[in-house]
This record gives sequence, structure tokens and C-alpha cells, in this order.
Amino acid sequence: MRDDGHDQPTSFDPSGAVPDAPWLHGTWRVVRLDGLVPGAGTQGQPWLTFDGDGVVFGHAGVNRVRGTWRLDGSSLTFGPVVATLMAGPPEATATERAVLGVLQEGATVTPGDDAFTLRTAGGRTADLVRAPGDADEPVRRAEPHGRV
Repeated sequence: MRDDGHDQPTSFDPSGAVPDAPWLHGTWRVVRLDGLVPGAGTQGQPWLTFDGDGVVFGHAGVNRVRGTWRLDGSSLTFGPVVATLMAGPPEATATERAVLGVLQEGATVTPGDDAFTLRTAGGRTADLVRAPGDADEPVRRAEPHGRV
């Protein structure tokens, strides 16, 4: 509330989402990690969904992940990210470690047409493409014990 007693909306969003980043909202498939095609997990390729309320969730290679995100200019940072604790095959586990590494480190975003690249300060890269049909479908939240 302002000093004069009138409500004034603000652009600050305590959840971490930036209102002017709608291009990032939706589901994205991870198609390359450090220049390599990610190994298939027990439930398919990794993917992330960025909600407009600052929540990110998805599948990192073996486990489901969930956390918060914030885009400030070209800097994408993630708040605490949690994951389920299932074991998986070595290739999928290596993919998951790479995805979680990018999420923990944060990255610079280079957007493209229905794609973007994340580059971390440590030199990791992740290329993501918009999931097929995502532009026409509402964002779905991951169910704790079911399929998305």
C-alpha cells in the first residue's frame, strides 16, 4: 500500500518468476548436455516445465525434480531444487547429475526459436527445445505418485 492509502500493484513476484518472461513458461526437452545427446532414463529423456509462478519441475534422467526459478535479464537462477531418490542405470544417472549440476549452478540463457541454451559459469551447457504441442496445451503439474 502506498503512503496515500491507495493500493498500487507491483511487478515484484516473491515466488521468483519474472512477469516479462512468458516465452520461458511451458515444457522443454533437454536435447543436449555439454554437446552430447543425454542418455535415456527409466522414464525417457529429461524435461523441465517452467511455470509462470516461479516453479520448475520435471524429470532429470532418473528422478523427478522440483524447485523455483528466476530470470533476471539473461541470468537464470534456481532456488532449492529437490529430487526423488530412485536409483537408475549408469547412463541415466550420469545424465541426471549433469542436469542437476546446471540447475544448482544457474546459467546464462540464450533464447532461440522454440529453443534455448543454458551456459553455466563452470562451462556446462544444456540445449532445450519446446516440447511438441506445448504451445497449445496448458501447463500440467507433476503428480507426486502418478504420471504427468
